[in-house]
Amino acid sequence: MVSTGESDLLAALHQGVLEQPLWHRFLEMLRPICHASQASLLVRPPDGPAVQLFAGGGLPQRVLDFVAEEFGGNSLPRHRMREGRIYGLDELIDPGNPPERTFLDTTVHLRTVRVTDAGGTNAWLSILNDRELPAAATSLLSRLVPHLRIALNSLVTLERERVRSSISSEMMGRLNFGWLTIDARCHILDQSPNADEIFRRTGLLRRGRYDRLTFSSTAIDRDVAMLAKTFAAGEADRPRAFRVSLDPWIHIFVAPVHDQRVSLRSSAAAIVYLSGDRWSRDDRCAQLVDLFGLLPSEARLAWVIAQGRSIAEAAVELGITVETARNYSKKIYSKTGASGQAELVRIIFTSILATI
Repeated sequence: MVSTGESDLLAALHQGVLEQPLWHRFLEMLRPICHASQASLLVRPPDGPAVQLFAGGGLPQRVLDFVAEEFGGNSLPRHRMREGRIYGLDELIDPGNPPERTFLDTTVHLRTVRVTDAGGTNAWLSILNDRELPAAATSLLSRLVPHLRIALNSLVTLERERVRSSISSEMMGRLNFGWLTIDARCHILDQSPNADEIFRRTGLLRRGRYDRLTFSSTAIDRDVAMLAKTFAAGEADRPRAFRVSLDPWIHIFVAPVHDQRVSLRSSAAAIVYLSGDRWSRDDRCAQLVDLFGLLPSEARLAWVIAQGRSIAEAAVELGITVETARNYSKKIYSKTGASGQAELVRIIFTSILATI
């Protein structure tokens, strides 16, 4: 049966993956329970350096060499540490090495155990004292092994998800894409890390009073609020797209939240996808001049065409004749290597401009 103190210790072990530094409270609790002067947890990922977490000071380097030296390579005892087995320092030294035997006679007392996860991350939990450690300490370490293995797996999983999330966030940022969830009253509940950056690029949508998603356009504000209320009530309605800004262009897409796991808040009614450009039209035209050697007049036409306008529509928008637009377009195609309008769009939006 687990005692109250041990139950608190296990809780600290499992909660330690969320602390900074990791497992601080667990190690601080473990040290007095085991009558140890030091408690250490050394974590070594398969492709990175080891990190030592400790209470009462870290393990001396010489002790660390015995505990976490690369294992499995030869016949030294410490190279053959079985996962999950408790070891004393006397079991890790090389009996044929006089300096190591001397070190054993003059050093502190140690208990250590190695656990590993399926991906090859290893952790060594160790307690150290200048006097003999009680048998109860060894027994406690043995009982902690399955829980430490679970905690290590949790840490590896959380770290993997953190890396994936970081990559996804960076990708969304480069694609100028973000998201946020809102409740029935358009209050923002959760959002991607780059959503505030998209807000800053335009004054046409923002986080308003009481964290309400607010639009400068009364019509868009009204329509999004109506959609959120409809989705929250569970009434059928199709997702809708809105054009918030043309320069820089910003579009949103509002859809119902069918999977509440999208947000930690169960009151989420809608998810709003944000997509927009970081730069104004003038900025983009200047970048096209730099990238393809276009004249400013050609760059303006190229950018308008890239937005899906026909030659005739682009001519009207830019205030030039259709014939002038056709002449410009021939020069644009020549300089960019495009064979036509469709390929010009592809070239522009797969160039470096798509990531800045």
